[in-house]
Amino acid sequence: MTTTTTAAAPLISKRAIIDWLGIAPFMIFALMFLVVPTLYLVTGAFLTPDGAFTLKNIADLFTPSILSAYWISIRVSVASSLGGALIGFFLAWAIVLGGVPNWIRSSLLTFSGVASNFAGVPLAFAFLATLGRTGLVTVFLREWFGFNLYATGFNLLSFLGLTITYMYFQIPLMVLILTPALDGMKKEWREASEILGASTWQYWRMVALPILWPSLLGTTLLLFANAFGAIATAYALTGSSLNIVPILLYAQIRGDVLHNPNLGYALALGMIVITGISNILYIWLRMRAERWQK
Repeated sequence: MTTTTTAAAPLISKRAIIDWLGIAPFMIFALMFLVVPTLYLVTGAFLTPDGAFTLKNIADLFTPSILSAYWISIRVSVASSLGGALIGFFLAWAIVLGGVPNWIRSSLLTFSGVASNFAGVPLAFAFLATLGRTGLVTVFLREWFGFNLYATGFNLLSFLGLTITYMYFQIPLMVLILTPALDGMKKEWREASEILGASTWQYWRMVALPILWPSLLGTTLLLFANAFGAIATAYALTGSSLNIVPILLYAQIRGDVLHNPNLGYALALGMIVITGISNILYIWLRMRAERWQK
């Protein structure tokens, strides 16, 4: 009688090892620059400079000056996200459904990919050189049309100016995210509505917009989170003249007279909560939109 034995399969295959080695750099990067700093901020928000537990930092978030900073940041983020979503939607609609030439579509998408990442000091300088008191557009309007932009009360270093500046990268981001959603609209839906006698307005109101609504609302929330955490552009453009949360946070941790790192950690925790809620809602709405378009 003969018996045959088979070699036991290895507990971990070589393929699995290769796969894990492939994602290891990303996981290490995320752990070092996202997870660990976030846990450090959350822990520091509940500690005193001496390391003792306290709730004073959280309570200080409800002081009038800090609440005002959060309110201004929320207003700027809401205004720039709504403006970016509205203009970006019509731009995306034009390049997907408007019948524009392919070279315009490719050029606009390429520009959107660049402009959505153009922020910080270069963006602030570009707007100062364009819409500042001695900017190109300001001087052009005054010299050629006799229109003094700043006589109307406009100020680039203000809520309105910062909102317009943020919209420079909000609009392209909306175009990039919404274009695939518009591409996913099936022609059969439009044809079916026309066969049933629906007008263009009825098709958009009763078919297209209900399907696109999760994508529209989700992308708007993403734009809100994108603007809420921006600091480099705001600080380079307005300095400390506009009291928004990122600038107030920077003032608390940079070591000047307002130096209170633990209060800065609490400010950062509040920002994490607000942007985290926005991102969770965005992911949930995106999943609903993808389910509709399958």
